[in-house]
Amino acid sequence: MRESRVPSILQIPELKSRILFTLGLLAVFRIGAHIPTPGIDTVALSAFFAELTRSGGTIMQFFDLFTGGALSQLTIFALGIMPYISASIILELLTVVVPHLERLKKEGESGRKKISQYTRYGTVFLSTIQGFGIAVGIEQMTSPTGAAIVPEPGWSFRLMTVLTLVAGTSFIMWLGEQITERGIGNGISLVIFAGIVVGLPGAIMNTFRLLSTGEIQPFVMIIITILMISVVALVVWFEAGQRRIRIQYPKRVVGRKMAGGQDSHLPLKVNTSGVIPPIFASSMILFPATIAQFSSVGWLKDLSAMLTPPNPFYVVLTIILIFFFAYFYTAIIFNPMDVAENLRKYGGFVPGRRPGKPTADFIDRTLSRLTFLGAIYLSAIVILPTYLVQWFNVPFYFGGTALLIVVGVAVDTQRQIESHLVMRNYEGFLKRGRIRGR
Repeated sequence: MRESRVPSILQIPELKSRILFTLGLLAVFRIGAHIPTPGIDTVALSAFFAELTRSGGTIMQFFDLFTGGALSQLTIFALGIMPYISASIILELLTVVVPHLERLKKEGESGRKKISQYTRYGTVFLSTIQGFGIAVGIEQMTSPTGAAIVPEPGWSFRLMTVLTLVAGTSFIMWLGEQITERGIGNGISLVIFAGIVVGLPGAIMNTFRLLSTGEIQPFVMIIITILMISVVALVVWFEAGQRRIRIQYPKRVVGRKMAGGQDSHLPLKVNTSGVIPPIFASSMILFPATIAQFSSVGWLKDLSAMLTPPNPFYVVLTIILIFFFAYFYTAIIFNPMDVAENLRKYGGFVPGRRPGKPTADFIDRTLSRLTFLGAIYLSAIVILPTYLVQWFNVPFYFGGTALLIVVGVAVDTQRQIESHLVMRNYEGFLKRGRIRGR
């Protein structure tokens, strides 16, 4: 008889303390997401965002999803962790063009700590710019009834808002790092995860309300449930999907012993770029749509309508941008020539391929095909909720980028818990099999 997995977790003091520590810090994050920024009329702000929601999607609503509603309430955590993610991506891109950063990346642990320090500085810099932009912009906004969101605008309000938002983002960044070091899972990812899933109970209650009032038919609800389960299963399958390239190491005589001769493999993920393409694509589309929405110019209003789902132009542009960023980001983070050189350095080779450039070309072709398949998968996941809402005329809470993040973080966290159980001779957290390494 297999013993329950939950008691297995509770029997490991270290794992138990790590999980409780993680839950405690996530609770602190959620408490901070309800502390308002000084100088804001919260009633007028809520009415303003309610009007935005009725008029269509904006980039503020997109980022509000990742902050768990903190941006729409302008709390101390209104910027969320997005400045840190932006700074990390910028540093990753700069390692290709800045020789100093490229050398740091190859120095191992010491170089990684230095890049992390630069990322923190970049986070503070981006938070300052974004916080000042929010402070200046929100001073000009009013509620639908004409009430000012900021009753007493001026430099005192701007400086206080910038200081509050920068401190909030820095604190969230610290929380994420503490979870990574002393908790379970990736701290930054879990912070985003907590911000997204916090709206799930409300979405479920709203769905049952629509079902009880007859706005959603039971048959339609069954179809939607099956579709949601199928989409989640598809995401799990693709995120765990790999193409394993066989690697051989020749036999060598070391002293009086024969060493080497074993086979290994090089795992290439189907979705190497992760959730970066959907995030970048959505941001680039929603930013001009948001600017156009606040304008009274006729052609800008038409542009805003074209960049709003389910307009065909929006769908086509989203797919094009996802493909572009999938190939672009994969090329940034994965260099086939470096992999081929490392294999040759340690005596490894791909059967049927000569070491060096022929091996790099083979890896590059294989990765390009996988990236094409991964871009199709990302496009389908991002676009699918748009048509579900249109076909069934019901809200679809989990979809697109949010679904990718939630499922990916859940799988990674489960895998770390499983590794702790396996190291201590417990069976895995899953009853049968284990999810393959990503």
